[in-house]
Amino acid sequence: MKKIAIVQSCYIPWKGFFDIIASVDEFILYDDMQYTRRDWRNRNRIKTPQGTQWLTIPVEVKGRYFQKICETKVSDSSWRENHWRSLRVNYGKAPFMSLYQSIFEELYLGSDEVMLSKINYSFMAAICRILGIETPVTWSMDYKVEGSKTDRLISLCKAANATHYLSGPSAQNYIEKEKFEAERIELEYVDYAGYPEYSQLHGAFDHQVSVVDLLFNTGKDAPRYMKNIRGGI
Repeated sequence: MKKIAIVQSCYIPWKGFFDIIASVDEFILYDDMQYTRRDWRNRNRIKTPQGTQWLTIPVEVKGRYFQKICETKVSDSSWRENHWRSLRVNYGKAPFMSLYQSIFEELYLGSDEVMLSKINYSFMAAICRILGIETPVTWSMDYKVEGSKTDRLISLCKAANATHYLSGPSAQNYIEKEKFEAERIELEYVDYAGYPEYSQLHGAFDHQVSVVDLLFNTGKDAPRYMKNIRGGI
């Protein structure tokens, strides 16, 4: 048995993204897909005293209608200092901000990487280390498979020798499950219901924010508020 997930990279994703990684034997970043604007690829939300705020990495999009995620470049490097300042200002009073401050400061200010995929990967990998997630992460472009939509997902599953495919719930709207059945690949959907709340700054509780909110507010107890993670650092 080998279970995999195939997901496009996101910028500092929410906790459910990391639960998917922890649930599988291999996590494939699907970044040779078309970049979509106003999506999670280059932005995410944090909590502030004024409500939730978007942190958005500015990227080059003008005239690049069909560029892939892995081809998408940053258009203004000042985002690094701006985002790090926003985190320090809005989570400065969080009980565990200081525990992870050096890690995130290095992620933001210690790199000049301009490719969105690689930026997303660097944050994802660091957060996985914090959470104690050891799932191997690969890239869809490394498998050299062809096809589109469900056919390509199945080709990736076969190339990775997967027997089970774990998908996000929204994919139920377009995945052709009968094709998975024909290939004898078991199709499963992740269930995001039932996450416990934790002590959170700035007003009413909100699950739909970046995982950094969980880390800065709960520290080493973060896995207690997730579903498939046993322990971290």
